[in-house]
Amino acid sequence: RNVALLRLEDAWIDALKIGLKHYWLALANKSMQVMEVDLAIRIYRELGDAGMVFSLQQLSEIEDKHLLAGHLSLILMDDYDHAQALFLTSSKPCTAVDMRVDLMQWEQAVTLATSFAPERTPELLQKYGECLEAQGEYESSLRTYEMAVGALEDMGHIDLSRNVKIYCTRGIARTTLRLGNVAYGIQIVRDIEDKHLCCECASILVSMKQFHDAAVLYEFAGKDDEAAELFIKEKDKRNASRVMEKASSSHLYLSYGSLCEEEGDYKAAVDSYERGNDAMSVIRLCLGKLNDPEKAFSLVRTSTKYRSLRSGVKMVADYCEKKSNFLAAIEFWLISEENDRALELAKSNKCMDNFVELLKDIEDTSTLREVANYYNEHNDAKKAGFFFDKCGEYGQALSSYLKCGEIQHAIDSAGKANNDLLTHRMIDFLMGETDGQTKDPSYVYELYIALGKYADAAKTAIIIAKQYQEIDGDYDAAHRTVYKTINALESHNVPVPRRLREMFVTLHTFEIVKIYARQKSDDHEEIARLLLRVAKFASGLPQHKIRILISTVIECQKGCLRDSAREWATHICSSQDLKKELNRQPKKLKTKIQSVVRRSNHGGAKEKKEMLSACPISGSPIPVTQLECPVTKDMIPMCVCSGRHMELDDWCICPNSGLPALYSHYKRYIEFNKVESSNTISSMTGCE
Repeated sequence: RNVALLRLEDAWIDALKIGLKHYWLALANKSMQVMEVDLAIRIYRELGDAGMVFSLQQLSEIEDKHLLAGHLSLILMDDYDHAQALFLTSSKPCTAVDMRVDLMQWEQAVTLATSFAPERTPELLQKYGECLEAQGEYESSLRTYEMAVGALEDMGHIDLSRNVKIYCTRGIARTTLRLGNVAYGIQIVRDIEDKHLCCECASILVSMKQFHDAAVLYEFAGKDDEAAELFIKEKDKRNASRVMEKASSSHLYLSYGSLCEEEGDYKAAVDSYERGNDAMSVIRLCLGKLNDPEKAFSLVRTSTKYRSLRSGVKMVADYCEKKSNFLAAIEFWLISEENDRALELAKSNKCMDNFVELLKDIEDTSTLREVANYYNEHNDAKKAGFFFDKCGEYGQALSSYLKCGEIQHAIDSAGKANNDLLTHRMIDFLMGETDGQTKDPSYVYELYIALGKYADAAKTAIIIAKQYQEIDGDYDAAHRTVYKTINALESHNVPVPRRLREMFVTLHTFEIVKIYARQKSDDHEEIARLLLRVAKFASGLPQHKIRILISTVIECQKGCLRDSAREWATHICSSQDLKKELNRQPKKLKTKIQSVVRRSNHGGAKEKKEMLSACPISGSPIPVTQLECPVTKDMIPMCVCSGRHMELDDWCICPNSGLPALYSHYKRYIEFNKVESSNTISSMTGCE
């Protein structure tokens, strides 16, 4: 009753009490009918309808009743004609135009704009034309675009409506093309010089199957890939070749290559296939039409994609085989992983050496056995032995190596086999049981090393080293043998016999003395103390024994070690054998030794004491050249450069030999000899 009597505030109070939605809606409708916008806002806020609240708030500031009534009519009744009539009688009749635009009722909008907002007519016509174009009504759309341009010209406000004119001109170009007037449409596009429009119109022409004209527009727009694709589709090689220089897509190069191949331009086709990474087509043309096999060979050899090229590689291999180029055929069969075919070709054409050289890292056992049998049949025992060894046929490898006199290789095969039968067979050969000729003992040593019998190898090494020293006088060979044996034992965590270490110390100290002599060192005390160590074992160096002892006496005299000089001089003169050797020396040396013996030391200076340093095992101070710990009696590691015992605070390892060295002496040695550290020990151990 309050709503009917328009007592809306009372109705509001009643609605609050009742709280039912349909009462609120009835009150809201009545509020809008009587244009009580503020009350309607309160109601919809109570209902939680944010959309209506927002819409009504935009209307709350409108004072023109006709304008407000028009908006409320739209909200309440969707009565567009009634709303339009109200808008036209208001102070803002253009609102009627806006309403028709929102409803996309372009004809009514244009009619209203002509009377009430003529400045908006071109823009509305443009949008109307776009709408018609989207609906496929191209003739009507074209007329509408032209009407918009005409309206703009009548208005004369070209600067203000420049965008509208641009959009309309674009629309005219598009609809002109769609209506079939291609030449005129393309001319409009060229005049505008708009790359985006070019692409749009080119797409339209593609849909109309006007590929050539579309390609021209794509090229004009800088879309080289699209232009090239259409020129190729039209088989227009001349234009396509021009655009392909700027194209980037690999599939276009393949298509262009096919076009060139169809037209007989094989060189251009190969170039295009190469740029498109189509190696198969390049190989096919090079072996066929172009007769340029070397290019195909080079492509296969340099390609890293062998698996994807496998068919092409086979094609090349077949070509070479047909041309009797068996070396190349083997190479390409191997590249294509057809090893069996390559092997058969190598056998039948006596190209096994080439097969082996090309297939450097053969791992297949059956292939290795085939190669070994081939060489065995052709009496090449060394190569047969090598491949029998690689495939694990150590017995046959041993036989082949012994047959051609490759004893060291035979020893290696016996060591790999670690088979008692083969070991006894090898020993029989070395002992001369097979041919009656006893072989060099060093081979027995090598056999023990190969078999991993390091204790036996050490014993044999001592015997061999003694032979080198006492019979051959080849101290360098003895040095190398001992050094190599110690390395082998240590690398396998096998204890090194003390006798072997003592031999190494003696031989290596002798090498250090020779280096000092070459350097013409003035440190006579250092040389003398090293020679005193060598002199104790001089009997093991018989061919140089007298010279070592004489040098010891002389250096001791120069180094102020007079007691030691007199002791060794007396030793020389008291031994019948050494005395005979002394008599063969130059008279000057003989006289010098005898004078040392005769000279009395009474009243003279005492022998100079040797410098001390801490033992690295016990820490006790000991002479620098002493190599035995006074507490544990263990041998102390020796510096490879100076011959002194090692010290914990001056320790380094030679990177080449693995031997310890006093860092200060090692650095001095390198600087003095101007050598790299990696080459230092090779000159001292005699080992590379």
